[in-house]
Amino acid sequence: MTHPARPQWLRRPDHATPGLAFGADYNPEQWPREVWRDDVRLMREAGVNIVSLGIFSWARLQPGADTWRFDWLDEVMALLHDHGIAVDLATATASPPPWLTAKHPEILPVNARGETIWPGGRQHWRPTSPVFRSYALRLVEALAGRYADHPALAAWHVSNELGCHNVYDYSDDAAHAFRTWLRARYATLDALNHAWGTAFWSQEYGDWAQILPPRLAATHPNPTQQLDFKRFSSEALREHLRAERDILRRYTPDVPVTTNFMIMGGTKGMDYAAWAADVDFVSNDHYLEPGPQGLDELSFSANLTGNIAGGRPWFLMEHATSAVNWQPVNVAKKQGELARDSLTHVAHGADAVCFFQWRQSAAGAEKFHSAMVPHAGSDSDVFRSVTRLGATLRDLAPLAGAHREQAPAAIVFHWESWWAAEADSHPSDLLRYREEALDWYTAFLDLGIRVDVVPLGTPLAGYRLVVAPILHMISEPVAEDLRGYVESGGHLVTTYFSGIVDEHDHVWLGGHPGALRDLLGIRVEEFAPLRRGETVPLDLGLDASLWSEHVQVTSPDVTVLARYAGGELAGRPAVTRRTVGAGSAAYASTCLGPAGLTRVLGTLAEAAGVASELPPSVRGQVELAVRRQDEVRYAFLVNRTDRTVTVAGMAGEPLVGTRGPDGGIAVGPRGVAVLRQS
Repeated sequence: MTHPARPQWLRRPDHATPGLAFGADYNPEQWPREVWRDDVRLMREAGVNIVSLGIFSWARLQPGADTWRFDWLDEVMALLHDHGIAVDLATATASPPPWLTAKHPEILPVNARGETIWPGGRQHWRPTSPVFRSYALRLVEALAGRYADHPALAAWHVSNELGCHNVYDYSDDAAHAFRTWLRARYATLDALNHAWGTAFWSQEYGDWAQILPPRLAATHPNPTQQLDFKRFSSEALREHLRAERDILRRYTPDVPVTTNFMIMGGTKGMDYAAWAADVDFVSNDHYLEPGPQGLDELSFSANLTGNIAGGRPWFLMEHATSAVNWQPVNVAKKQGELARDSLTHVAHGADAVCFFQWRQSAAGAEKFHSAMVPHAGSDSDVFRSVTRLGATLRDLAPLAGAHREQAPAAIVFHWESWWAAEADSHPSDLLRYREEALDWYTAFLDLGIRVDVVPLGTPLAGYRLVVAPILHMISEPVAEDLRGYVESGGHLVTTYFSGIVDEHDHVWLGGHPGALRDLLGIRVEEFAPLRRGETVPLDLGLDASLWSEHVQVTSPDVTVLARYAGGELAGRPAVTRRTVGAGSAAYASTCLGPAGLTRVLGTLAEAAGVASELPPSVRGQVELAVRRQDEVRYAFLVNRTDRTVTVAGMAGEPLVGTRGPDGGIAVGPRGVAVLRQS
């Protein structure tokens, strides 16, 4: 039997001809055995070459504390291998079985109100529970020992969506682990008391045992305590990832280990930029958000994932063929969106396109979540679209292993600024860090300018233009790096509520924006946040919202690009730009939304010498993303509209799409074209 091509970065190089991975979560335990053979037949038809297996199988694999059942998994692994389908084998530790929680209820998480999170859903375990850890690692040992040499095994999949439902646990286990983490971070109580500002509200600690997680309190808990608990919680999950990974590496040093991140929408509890070093390749789950910026958010998240992976190929572990089941209204995807969404991830570096799940469940909480094989079966539009996508991915096999090509501009993303900027007891509860970053990304797309979304700490020297929206938390080294970037000829843009606090959440004194005040050549004495629905006009003909500031220009090198045109701030600067040698530092003191930012960004990009590579007629309608391998470029043209767009003047051999008689590339509604350029 001829096996489908497997991606070269998975295990078993003797079987791993270059190609893109294509598949899904596979849950055969939900189905009788007679369905399994139909599954592998349809997988072959669709071009599936890898599946994630055993993700929620703990109760089936270990029905009791000393009872194991591997027979069914042995059978499925053999069946998949016989049909040329590789396995990304999960450690199955995502959800503990009923017998374990009944025997050890002390592994169950506790919320900030002291309420136990009971079984019945999933991820009902404490990341810091030594009891849970011992049982989980015992299962990992059993799986690793049994399947280490199995020819189907291509990769290990640690747990599943770590922290999706249990990132914040306030139990006594968490309290003990939190204190241990704090002692390692601060060494002395004096250092902790200083960092937490405990002189306020009589909170000074005299013993480590007095410290608790930020449980339900009479009013706002200490803000640095909250911030450190967020840091600790991300690290606690990361430590669990390492514990499982280390066992797997001991048994199978040649099998890569990954876990599926959730870089999307409102998932903010895990600092994935830090986690990336702990896996052999980055994987991500992503689900399309409803609303006008849904596709832009998908591109933003894929872009960030690709840059967290260091530009190297990564694995799209989950997304949806059509509707999900957990949004208030779950809308089916339109024609073309299944392929467009998949290929947008590939455009930003994914060498694997996988879905949740293979066959749509007949029972359970996700029975209305779409799958590759829907309730209607293989005689369905969804399965036909899946099969067409499989064929397209085979056509794109030459680009497997290609890295993302660096863009001329970057947006800086910082998890700790996200956590700190949206904390309580702030000037406005309406501020949304990720939405502001996404608005800037949409503005770049509207201008047709390629931009990278990069985690804070990424070297910036290769970027002509860098936007750091709401970079609220800035340490002195970060401030020095940004100053050095500008003084070396880079062009920095930042926004309201940036540079406000240091790494301990202490305000930089002397006026805002604190750590960036001198670089920007401005000073803000007081914030002027706006109420929901309230706007303020700018002299550019724009209406700003959410936030405004009393900006004073303090340097003669500053040019005012926009002023407030009404209200108490009428005539005051709203957007400024300071020239610093060959570089510059610009500031937007208010929320302008995608349309307003497009106007402002156009001016700033032109001054920085950054321009679109797309023909003017399609800018804003088509997203351009580029991957590179040696001297070959792969240019992806993603149609952001519901109508056909023709892109003229783009060189290259079409791998997806065709040239018209006039030489232009016609990209259909919600379509994607791919050009091989040399």
